Amino acid sequence: MTDAVRPAQLDPKIAARLKRDANGLMAAIAQQYDTGEVLMVAWMDDEALHRTLTTGRCTYWSRSRQEYWVKGETSGHLQYVKSVALDCDADAILVKVDQVGAACHTGDRTCFDADVLDAVVGERPDAVPAGQAAGPGRAAGQGQAG
Repeated sequence: MTDAVRPAQLDPKIAARLKRDANGLMAAIAQQYDTGEVLMVAWMDDEALHRTLTTGRCTYWSRSRQEYWVKGETSGHLQYVKSVALDCDADAILVKVDQVGAACHTGDRTCFDADVLDAVVGERPDAVPAGQAAGPGRAAGQGQAG
């Protein structure tokens, strides 16, 4: 996409808050509203976000086809919008949806079903009593999330 800005009807107050990549896009994460299951990641620009906010159906921008697409329009695997939120940096969008059928174009329920990687699993330490060190150089409840 060479045009980083396409015409959009998005509320200017929302548009002013967004941080987009060089192509005018933001990552959009679709999550099943009632289970928390992460379904897929796609891309939205201002107009796709506007359409999503105003139609009750998820609209995305296809980077390969250079066009808008409504999830499920051809497959029947619809996404009904339940809520939309920006992350703390306003550079990613979380859309909680009611997914009908597969979310992934491969036919899998989610786009994260097929290629699970081996990883060392971390364990949360036992609760630390108030006033005792919770980690290197930090008291319990202090420090930044990371």
